[in-house]
Amino acid sequence: MSRSNQRWWKGVGLFFISLFSFSAWSDTQINLTKGVTAVSREVYDLHMLALYICTAIGIVVFGAMFWSMIFHRKSKGAKAADFHESTTVEILWTAIPVVILIAMAVPATSTLIDMENNDNSDVTIQVTGSQWKWHYKYFDQNIEYYSVLATPREQYENHNGSFDGNDAPKGKDYLLEVDKPLVIPTNKKVRFLITSDDVIHSWWVPAFAVKQDANPGFINEAWTNVDKPGIYRGQCAELCGKDHGFMPIVVEVKSSEDYDAWLTEQHELTAKAADAEKASLSASMSKEELMQLGETTYMAYCAACHQPTGLGLPPTFPALKGSAVATTGPVTDHIALVLHGKNMMPPFGKQLSLQEIAAVITYERNSWGNDTGDLVQSSDVKAASEE
Repeated sequence: MSRSNQRWWKGVGLFFISLFSFSAWSDTQINLTKGVTAVSREVYDLHMLALYICTAIGIVVFGAMFWSMIFHRKSKGAKAADFHESTTVEILWTAIPVVILIAMAVPATSTLIDMENNDNSDVTIQVTGSQWKWHYKYFDQNIEYYSVLATPREQYENHNGSFDGNDAPKGKDYLLEVDKPLVIPTNKKVRFLITSDDVIHSWWVPAFAVKQDANPGFINEAWTNVDKPGIYRGQCAELCGKDHGFMPIVVEVKSSEDYDAWLTEQHELTAKAADAEKASLSASMSKEELMQLGETTYMAYCAACHQPTGLGLPPTFPALKGSAVATTGPVTDHIALVLHGKNMMPPFGKQLSLQEIAAVITYERNSWGNDTGDLVQSSDVKAASEE
């Protein structure tokens, strides 16, 4: 064999060695991640088993094909076999795939059964998708809250606040950070009841091997049991509208002691919020206070659709600047719209406090040139909600 042919064969050999070095490939970002739960590790092992089997089949099939092309070509005087059929071959190429499929189906079925087994859960949480945020409700704990993207608008709109052409630097967890993460305990079976308020979403946390559609009017189930504290991130995995890419999921897994302390803290915060809500009914905020709180609330909950300028994105998201609802229309109609929603606009009655609703309506009626002079207080919102 000539030296050039030797180099060629060595190159081919090195290529196949690097291509099929599974231990090296399995540690790269290209491969499926192992996850942090028993089920996610089962899914990973099943994936690797299927990969090994498919690779072995590929090596045998393509190896036979290339061997025949190289060593049994016409230029070497090879002649094709002349036969019509072979019962032995027919049986083999039917039986071998059946055996392979059974070998893959057994562990796959076992893993699927484990993934769907929601029995004997320790914690049950309702997960509700809403354009474009997640709502978490803890059964038997009287705890519920919304989880909203925390990445500043300047980062994903690529400006530094002054619109001078300079991009704002991206944070470490860009588009994968929220104001309030979902909190669950370690070594406890957590059951998720997943649904939607509006369109189809999908609650996906890769480290848990959990990906379940959130369908309006239906409840899907999933579960996880994490044995290691930490923060795990995911995203909505179903195209759900304009801000689909701004709907992250963050799960904070705490030890049992820290989780119990968190529950106690949440109960205390809920009680304080209820007391503050009652106090706000008899208090009046100044225009400056209302406008400041209103702007903060508007930018967090309303600007994605109606835009920071109030110009909206007609016709789906109408403008508030100069609109009848925010200028000439009755304040009570404006309050009812924010409380109960309309069409694509979700209801904010459960998402925002009375003060926040009063402040954001005041802000919308006195910004972008609207200047109605109307001041809305918590008592006005409470009265409208009881009508």
